[in-house]
Amino acid sequence: MKLIIGLGNPDEKYSGTRHNIGFDILDKIQKNWDFPEFSLENKFKAEISKKENVILVKPQTFMNLSGEATQEILNFYKLTSEDIIVIHDDLDIMIGEYKIATDSRSAGHNGVQNIMDKIGTQKITRLRIGVGEEKDGVLACHMDAHPPRVDDASSRVEAGDFVLQRFSESERKKIQDLEETFLEEIKKLL
Repeated sequence: MKLIIGLGNPDEKYSGTRHNIGFDILDKIQKNWDFPEFSLENKFKAEISKKENVILVKPQTFMNLSGEATQEILNFYKLTSEDIIVIHDDLDIMIGEYKIATDSRSAGHNGVQNIMDKIGTQKITRLRIGVGEEKDGVLACHMDAHPPRVDDASSRVEAGDFVLQRFSESERKKIQDLEETFLEEIKKLL
């Protein structure tokens, strides 16, 4: 059995934000692969959709506590970290790009770090979806020691606020152009 865990925040006010890209991709999988509708499973602290040997998981503990739901589901189904695919936003990757990582550190992503802390290993597979933006040829989050979004010389948005912003139309288009690629990559990982 495989768990595909999309990271995001459950409150409707976070819908469509950069930080909720994991939830968005799970919604695409659910629809395109004919999974049943998501339903809240309180014992797992997550919304679940299960089909054959794949479980789609949207933790409902908010991003920074995603490990709670992950650990509960792993324990219940007697699964290991090798059975997990985590889909999440990544500020270090440009919009329109992605990376697949296995057995790598969280790189400051609190939701991923919480999963690693709760299950006791970093040996998980992750689909890291770029939500960073470029300014003057440099990924904006790297233009300062603290990862900011730099709009101009007098304006600055901290990383935590930046990931809670919604995509612009052009950014959303770049993500949509990659959705089929994401689904194909996930199929390869199953």
